[in-house]
Amino acid sequence: MASAKVVYASLTGNTEEVAELLDDYLIEAGVDTEVLSVSDAHVSDFADVDAAIVATYTYGDGDLPAEIVEFYDELAGINLDGKVYGVVGTGDTSYELFCKSVDDFEEQFEKTGAVKGAVSVKIENDADSDDKEKLKIFAKSIATTLNV
Repeated sequence: MASAKVVYASLTGNTEEVAELLDDYLIEAGVDTEVLSVSDAHVSDFADVDAAIVATYTYGDGDLPAEIVEFYDELAGINLDGKVYGVVGTGDTSYELFCKSVDDFEEQFEKTGAVKGAVSVKIENDADSDDKEKLKIFAKSIATTLNV
């Protein structure tokens, strides 16, 4: 069975909820999934799975959350050739750089040699029904890329 790790950073609980929803949707799509808070994760955890997924929020004016910066920096130094990646995130459209951390992680994953498995999902604050549908599509796309 294909496997995935979802590593998340969450301040208000919105991104944690998104990671948990993603866990459910990936399992429904046939992917064995583990969800970890970034405080309990290391980039080397991605070496043991077929898909590497990051769920993060964007802080302030487009900044990475402080608790995920080290993980982000270390990600560029790992070889994930043959792995699939995906990124989802939460943010607030009142800021000019909405969900910029999603874009930052996409760029970082590109340096690892991993293949993008789904269109990234950007969610304003907490996930509504439309966002949940986008997350289901995201999970199905990851599963399809993994040939599940």
